Amino acid sequence: MHFDNDIEYDQQDLTYLSWTKTRQSSGTAGSFLKSYDDTGDRKIYYKLSDYDIIHGIVGHECINEIIAGRIMRFFHMDHLEYTLVNSKIIIDGKEIETYLCKSYDFKEKGESKIPLEDYYVMERKENETPMDFCKRMNWEDIIFGMLVVDFLIINRDRHGANIEVLLNQKNKTIRLAPLFDQGFSLICRCHDESEIAEFDAMSDVKVQSFFGSNSAFENIRIVPVEYLKKLPDIGKEIDNILEGFETVIGRKYIEKIREILTRRWTFIDNLRNT
Repeated sequence: MHFDNDIEYDQQDLTYLSWTKTRQSSGTAGSFLKSYDDTGDRKIYYKLSDYDIIHGIVGHECINEIIAGRIMRFFHMDHLEYTLVNSKIIIDGKEIETYLCKSYDFKEKGESKIPLEDYYVMERKENETPMDFCKRMNWEDIIFGMLVVDFLIINRDRHGANIEVLLNQKNKTIRLAPLFDQGFSLICRCHDESEIAEFDAMSDVKVQSFFGSNSAFENIRIVPVEYLKKLPDIGKEIDNILEGFETVIGRKYIEKIREILTRRWTFIDNLRNT
């Protein structure tokens, strides 16, 4: 499988966008600026990697979104499709050239959204865990796939508001929204080559998970072996998943991401073969 349609290399002039609306992810550090353009037929959403008022763009969250999306596409998982766009923008009166993420609204006509944690509180049965609740809603395969991807990319930010439920009161339909917001992952906090080199690909860094613990290694063991055995082997696809980033990020960064995905998939492969 090749991925060649989710990066726009030709620079776009997006200096007309306003980045005054900001939102900080729950439990994460840094500033994640967002914007939108509703002048066309479809509303377009934009978001930046971690921004520091002194140093500018210091994170890699937007790149991580593309990598996560490629993995989910390989696993045939429903997810928000991001495009990485080479852009020129203005923040705090300064012109900045950066890659950012572009996406479209995943809600269908007539749908409203609510965080899964809020919907769970409203609709759960007595003593029903979040996982048991999702099994009752027939969403367990989506959650199992999410836990696998979160382990592979070391996603630190899968709290209950980063998963949404879509409701259509008129049609009486309820569904989980496509998975989104996977940027706080991989080595997003490594800012130079020495930090990249020191990062342990198998590190059990503290994560937020609505369905498990603060350990990604404990959370991957929630996934039944039967589900793991259904997954296609991503080990041979990692080079394809990382194709096209050579002019976007440094070689050391790409090498570390390859090591993380390879070693953590080997761990999963061992689990599904035991």
